[in-house]
Amino acid sequence: MLNETVFRSGDLPVGDRFDAWREVMDSTHAPMRLESPRAGDFHAHVRVIEVGAAVIWPATFEQLVFLRTPRLIRRSDPEVYHLSLLLEGEAGVSWGRRETSYAVQDYHVNDSSRPYRIWTGEQAIASVGVEIPKALLPLPSSHVDEVLGRPLTARSGPGALLAGFLKQLCDDAETFRPADGPRLATTLADLVALLFAHSLEDERALEPETRTRALTLRIKDHIQRNLHDPDLTPTTVAEAHHISRGYLHRLFRDAVGRDADAGETVAAHIRRRRLEGAARDLTDPGLSAAPVHVVAARWGFPRAAEFTRAFRTAYGVPPGEYRRQAVAAGGGAHR
Repeated sequence: MLNETVFRSGDLPVGDRFDAWREVMDSTHAPMRLESPRAGDFHAHVRVIEVGAAVIWPATFEQLVFLRTPRLIRRSDPEVYHLSLLLEGEAGVSWGRRETSYAVQDYHVNDSSRPYRIWTGEQAIASVGVEIPKALLPLPSSHVDEVLGRPLTARSGPGALLAGFLKQLCDDAETFRPADGPRLATTLADLVALLFAHSLEDERALEPETRTRALTLRIKDHIQRNLHDPDLTPTTVAEAHHISRGYLHRLFRDAVGRDADAGETVAAHIRRRRLEGAARDLTDPGLSAAPVHVVAARWGFPRAAEFTRAFRTAYGVPPGEYRRQAVAAGGGAHR
């Protein structure tokens, strides 16, 4: 699994909680001065997950003010860009005379080399923080400077793609190996760069390799969201992204060595994702009354016989037997 540490304020005596939280923040992002009207009995929880040279940290915490001052910058500067995706609550950030507010499903971006002040509202905050070394981001620093202070949305486009990737990393951290970290960090940096360039309406600023990887990620996200459609094919995928089928196949072929599903054809990728979804549903106790053919149709297999053949090839048994074995094993035993 990826290297991970967990902090729970409830594990500490009341009087030690706020100072311990400050130490966690100093080591996770950069030295900051923290203030809170609830410092006397502060409640917070954070997972610090190392993803290669990057770090992500899903967290919940109470009302707080973060201050990154010139003096603290002179003392220590890790040279990172910080993003926070706000999931609950509200926050504001100021850089000198500039000030911006952020709502749920907004990202805000900070530079560890610049002073700022962040404050949160009375409602507890839930967020996912991201620390990316500046050297890892494939985008000129002048472009990143233009993004600072802009609320960037996670509701659609590259922001939604990045949010989905962060959620998967948080949910599945234990399934990755430390050796996967550098490749995951590269993908994370590409998605952040894509979000920044998209917000500036200048994807030309991205390096060609980054643009290619970002396009592949967008295509796979499109496939995942449309697996239920029986008309989803390499042709319709290519048309949706305004590229040729040949170029689409080259994108998947050239992913060899980068992705966990490297080397798959487009059709094989679609089929595997559909079968994985169907297998999960077949072992879901909440869907035990759903006939097999209904599960098949839900995942883009309108013909039951075709689904049965594909499922048997992938899992070694017909779907009905697969479900029976899962029930006998206590449910959810198959992966």
